[in-house]
Amino acid sequence: MAFKFLKRGKSAPKACVFGVDGVPHKLLRRFMDEGVMPRAVEIFERGTLHRMKVTLPEVSSVSWTSFMTGAGPGVHGVYGFTDFKPRSYDIRFPSFPELKASTFWDRLGEKGKRSIVINQPSTYPARPIPGMLVSGFVAIDMKRAVHPITLYDKLIEMDYEIDVDSRKGGQDADFLFKQLRSTLEGRERAFDYFWEKEWDLFEIVVTGTDRLMHFQMDGAFDESHGNHQRFLDYYHDVDAFLGRAFDRYIEKTGDESGAGFFALSDHGFTEIKEEFYLNAWLENEGYLAYRSDNATGFEEIAPGALALALDPTRIYIHTADRFPRGGVRSDEVRPLCEELREKALAVEYQGEKVFQAGHLGADLYSGPEKHRGPDLVLVANDGYDVKGWHRSGDPFGRSHFTGMHNWDDAFLWSPDKMPEAFDITGIASVIENRLTKGDSNGG
Repeated sequence: MAFKFLKRGKSAPKACVFGVDGVPHKLLRRFMDEGVMPRAVEIFERGTLHRMKVTLPEVSSVSWTSFMTGAGPGVHGVYGFTDFKPRSYDIRFPSFPELKASTFWDRLGEKGKRSIVINQPSTYPARPIPGMLVSGFVAIDMKRAVHPITLYDKLIEMDYEIDVDSRKGGQDADFLFKQLRSTLEGRERAFDYFWEKEWDLFEIVVTGTDRLMHFQMDGAFDESHGNHQRFLDYYHDVDAFLGRAFDRYIEKTGDESGAGFFALSDHGFTEIKEEFYLNAWLENEGYLAYRSDNATGFEEIAPGALALALDPTRIYIHTADRFPRGGVRSDEVRPLCEELREKALAVEYQGEKVFQAGHLGADLYSGPEKHRGPDLVLVANDGYDVKGWHRSGDPFGRSHFTGMHNWDDAFLWSPDKMPEAFDITGIASVIENRLTKGDSNGG
């Protein structure tokens, strides 16, 4: 696919987006106050640091897709890292080329603008965009993670890594911190290389923050924790990278205010008190049943089952029009969802409520892809990490994870104030307007 780019004048507006996956507003403010992130203090005082809500469920695949399209799941069609294949219990992985909505890079390209996007999650496999793209996680083959393909050799040459090995890193802290360092250094080398290319929008995302907090969140504030200082050191390094990106942007644009520079996260994070296994709970409550005692997946679900769940809090009613053995009628879906929501909101652990809210998909989502979404989405209280794992027995437990996502503690820094009621879907239009308003000739 060929893209036609307009000739730029010297004063053509530019924008730069610095993404840090999962960084919570609360932690950011604390680290700024405590001197861990001095560059953030210096930069963010020039604009407004917003606490931001994200789309539900609060996972990176949904949030980053909502950011890059400026639309919710009912429009772009992504509800999680996995989804059901149509009329099946088989699991599929939504891919970037299958996205049902245009990205703002595409829309900018229609107006002659070029974007460079590095490491944004949920852009795999890479497809042509008006500019250059290096996919973020989940990307399993570097050759399929770049556009144009000529970038592949350069990335290999600079020892660029897409992600850390989370499976090993979750068990081995030394390995995790080593990989966090190497991937961040690779991200900075890529930044330096791509920065010198021609662009109107430059975007780079750091995902190591998310990995760090999933496995070491208990060390964020506990000074007695063995990895507390290493946690702070990593954030200090990310802060330095942020500062360097901002300095380069000021140098390129000559605008000391930083107008056009944006920093954001895609969800918040908090420490885990207990995990909650949603399918185990559904089974205990009589809503989920299998055809055998040792079932390991939904392919063994019994015809009489009423509901099943995917990560993290998506409940699907076992309807006849959606699943091969489903038997729930369409007119029974809303009453059943309301019943499940009421029961979920009553669940407690050691006297604390596990859930703060439950939203019926029919009310939560709108758009042409609404029918593909979950029937009920639960919102957990901070500390209760909900998982759609296949487990039976006790719905409560713990694994090696120490940190969990939350939906209402992401952050956005922008040069200007955003509307009081906004979420992550509103950022794309702000960037588009900056780059195209009153700019009919691209310069």
